[in-house]
Amino acid sequence: MREKILDILKKEDKAKSLEELDNLLGLTTADEYKELVITINELCDEYIVYHSNKNRYMLMDKGPLKKGIFRANKKGYGFVEIENQDEDVYISLDNVNGAIHNDHVLVEELHKKQDGRIEGRILRIIKRSIQSVVGEIKFKKQIGFVTPDDNKLHFKVVIPKGKTMGAVDGHKVLASIIGQAKGNNYRGEIIKILGHKNDPGVDILSIVYKYDIEDTFPDEVKEELRDIPMEVDNASKRGRRDLTDECIFTIDGDDTKDIDDAISIEKLDNGNYKLGVHIADVSYYVKEGTALDNDAMNRGTSVYLVDRVIPMLPHQLSNGICSLNPGVERLAISCVMEIDNSGNIKDYEIFESVIKSRIQMTYKKVNSILEDNIVPEGYDAYVDKLQQMSELAKVLRKSKLARGYLDFDVDEAKIIVDDNCHPIDIVLRNRGVGENLIEDFMIVANECVATHIFYMELPFIYRVHEYPKEEKIHDYLTFLGSLGYVYHGNMKDTNPKSIQKLLDFLQDKKEFKILSSLLLRNMQKAVYRPENLGHYGLASKCYTHFTSPIRRYPDTTVHRLLRTYLFNGDISSETIRHWQEKLVFISENSSARERASVNCEREVEDMKMAEYMEDYIGEKFEGMISSVTNFGLFVELDNLVEGLCRLSDMDDFYHYDEATMTVIGERTNKRYTIGDRVVIKVKSASKEEQTIDFEILGKVVDVNEKDSKNIV
Repeated sequence: MREKILDILKKEDKAKSLEELDNLLGLTTADEYKELVITINELCDEYIVYHSNKNRYMLMDKGPLKKGIFRANKKGYGFVEIENQDEDVYISLDNVNGAIHNDHVLVEELHKKQDGRIEGRILRIIKRSIQSVVGEIKFKKQIGFVTPDDNKLHFKVVIPKGKTMGAVDGHKVLASIIGQAKGNNYRGEIIKILGHKNDPGVDILSIVYKYDIEDTFPDEVKEELRDIPMEVDNASKRGRRDLTDECIFTIDGDDTKDIDDAISIEKLDNGNYKLGVHIADVSYYVKEGTALDNDAMNRGTSVYLVDRVIPMLPHQLSNGICSLNPGVERLAISCVMEIDNSGNIKDYEIFESVIKSRIQMTYKKVNSILEDNIVPEGYDAYVDKLQQMSELAKVLRKSKLARGYLDFDVDEAKIIVDDNCHPIDIVLRNRGVGENLIEDFMIVANECVATHIFYMELPFIYRVHEYPKEEKIHDYLTFLGSLGYVYHGNMKDTNPKSIQKLLDFLQDKKEFKILSSLLLRNMQKAVYRPENLGHYGLASKCYTHFTSPIRRYPDTTVHRLLRTYLFNGDISSETIRHWQEKLVFISENSSARERASVNCEREVEDMKMAEYMEDYIGEKFEGMISSVTNFGLFVELDNLVEGLCRLSDMDDFYHYDEATMTVIGERTNKRYTIGDRVVIKVKSASKEEQTIDFEILGKVVDVNEKDSKNIV
């Protein structure tokens, strides 16, 4: 009944009465009509169907009310994000109606403001999304009061005596919300003490728990670890191809301990390359439905922070039996491909294997060979293999670029901390030939695996990246024009090659780093889906994540599907139905946990950058204007630290021109716009607020460069 009602309402533009629905459904009995009434009321209660004052029904997204998520700012007002609607609904402080950040709400659109924004009011809170908060506890007459770290949450959690777990003033705690208290406050109880706010690392741990990321494993997972072997036994090697005599090795960062992928190469007599990508067989040890598996599925991903890694799997697996450590046998799933000199896969095999990595190489030492022709100690025997790999990587990259692969060339910062977790330096991450080589090999293996299962027409999980919205690209081109850059390329069809040509056009512009970053923000976000929608950024028709099962749950799922379909030959209707249902949840949850992980990592970086700049208050630096708003200029230093220069602190009254993203001084006629190189002085910085304020001193050409300091 439910699906039939929804099908009718999807097709109908006008709201329908119960009688009209009765007729359209062709109901013939009183019991059927009763089921209709019950079902339509359930759909209304779930805010899927809208019930008008005239007792008529229509789908919620066709009616005057919308469901969405309220995103508040620290001043209390905010916006409601509505699914499948590009424009958010602005909610003034008067129309918040008790909603707090991240609540699922019912909103009524009121009118458009003069600036074109839709304004609305929140009518009802559908679901209170916040179940717990992280904050500092302080006591008054034995009653605890937790002030949330998140400045978007304008309430306190009152902790009664006996629910404090022994916390004292100054402890950072995780408090669950169990009910309403007086005013806007809530009642709660302490469920975890993170440590004193001044203890090293507690600042990061507070952000970790804010995003519902667990840094410990439950007892049932620890119990299952007892049955995990420390080394590969003979029973687990049965039926696998023995590759232990082949020249297979790994290339990773200097401090990598969870090694997912190993590679091998051979130049064939016909001139083609035989590339082997050998991935840790995590799913052999992490069985579906176990506590280990369920916990990994809930986590979704490992989280990489400035001073620690919060692994998806316990160290016994991630750094032990699953990690492709050198000199020991490990179980793997291998994708071995024959690739011609145009980058085409001519043949391939996907199979279970046993490997033994010869050496754990580092990017730094591989780059020393491939970029500087300097061979580090212990690498002599592998120089020829690395040269062949470099040749193949160039072939693959040329092939990717020919089809429209997008390289935004976005820099990343690396924050270096001391033993007390205090930042002592911020540098740019080096991305050399070795890093690109591994990326190219992993991409071709991911495509090969995805394409194989796609043509089998079986349930699968894909990594998808949809086309950008045309209006966003149009707005971006308009913005470029305001900077004086007129792009004459054809952008009517926003295919990857069109964006690639636009990036090429921007390459020699002084603001390229800023402009490419802004263009990237206009792209859709890559997510996991059980449908193949292609990967726009890679210009790939079919893509998945196969190569990192230690740190990403979708990859573990891909391995499990390969074992089910290919190695065990199970494509029964029952199996297909099981995965059709389960992959919907895995895709949605993995995408959500990935977003949480990325947001957590970014917030930790923002905090540590602010803490770093606290040591440089009063000093001068050079940077580039990265954004212009009606309240100030954001300036990015060469080490990617970004701060705000408020217009109110500048040497004149500046008018903001939104069309050109420029501010113009009323008396001096000074102009500042995106891409301008400027000298700034650090005015203030706050680790707690995660803010950095600069004072702009002028453009670089106007200031003696000897007075400025570059901290990269």
